[in-house]
Amino acid sequence: MGAVPSVAVYGPGRRAQVGQGQRGAGGDVNGRPRPRAEQARRFIRALPPLVILGGVVFDLSTPPSYTAAPMFSAAPLIAAPFFSMLTTLLTGIAAILAGVGLHLYNHTATEVPSLTETFTVATVAALALLINRVVLRSGERLASARVIAAAAQKAVLPTPAERIGGLQVAARYEAAQADAFIGGDLFAVQDTPYGVRLVVGDVRGKGLDAVEAVAIVIGAFREAAEQEATLEGVAQRLERALAREGTRRSSLDAFEGFTTAVLAEIPRVDGHVRVVNRGHPEPLLLHADGGLELLAPSEPALPLGMGELAAWPDRADESPYPPGATLLFYTDGLSEARDAEGTFYDPAERLAGRIFPGPEELLDALVDDVRRYTGGGSTDDMALLAVSRPATGQPERRRTMPVVP
Repeated sequence: MGAVPSVAVYGPGRRAQVGQGQRGAGGDVNGRPRPRAEQARRFIRALPPLVILGGVVFDLSTPPSYTAAPMFSAAPLIAAPFFSMLTTLLTGIAAILAGVGLHLYNHTATEVPSLTETFTVATVAALALLINRVVLRSGERLASARVIAAAAQKAVLPTPAERIGGLQVAARYEAAQADAFIGGDLFAVQDTPYGVRLVVGDVRGKGLDAVEAVAIVIGAFREAAEQEATLEGVAQRLERALAREGTRRSSLDAFEGFTTAVLAEIPRVDGHVRVVNRGHPEPLLLHADGGLELLAPSEPALPLGMGELAAWPDRADESPYPPGATLLFYTDGLSEARDAEGTFYDPAERLAGRIFPGPEELLDALVDDVRRYTGGGSTDDMALLAVSRPATGQPERRRTMPVVP
């Protein structure tokens, strides 16, 4: 899908609609479940009674030598992983009563095969209750793990405030795996005596080592952003922090670990942004008229943590940052996302010519577009940070719509 040009229509108090419309994960534009998912849930809810009913019909329409006991046994097993213990119990009781009722109807209730079938259905129903209990406990543990992961994310990677130093800010962390909350991607924004400073980075590796490195980089950035007079000085402080961490650790990452990062400084008055790029994807500057600019570094530089391989001074590149423009920072989880044919996602191509009400709407549209592009199959985490400089007199909200040729 190509980029969709759009024009802005100002309308305070109106809900923003970006590009082709925003959809929640797994839902429609209003966040409601998709019809197909809702139909699947209805089918699962109806399946246990339908199986029991099918067993009754089968037994009544066949000779007495045929039995529906397998269908009666299947009903509580189907209910076990999807329903509560009470529903599973009631399903098992219904299956037993259906079997016993049919045996009474056929005058075979006292025969040994009938008693065996009834005992089999009752045993399977009891096993279904056990399965239900195991699934319930696993779900509780998973919910607990989610709570712990969410708390860890807030502690290590807190969400920035919506307004910092007069700028509008939005951040997003999209994990590649379901129920994974945090990995090696990072972002931080801070208001300092030198203006708003920020960092977006990607730590090499995964797991706890990567999370530890994220904490080190963000901690060093918050301290250096307040103390260092230049953005280059902040980058050097991060370099030294990672070097100290490398000598402390005895794992392989102590020798091969690195962090790609881009640092930016937005002074309060001069309308410019200064950027130091250490081997990270280039930020994008989205202008208020839909124009787009790639903030490429004038000189390439190695990632943080690789200072021993080559040494040269960091140099910040300065670019105009006019009112109404938005800066977009991202990790390679965005630029390396692929479609079914293996083609990389190009954020510059897909965002060119589009106008967004604010940074939050930009990230909503971007995440939704990546999901469509990859079919929901991203293989890497993705951190996004958008920072907008409001124009004078700009309303709080703008509604955008596609241009109809």
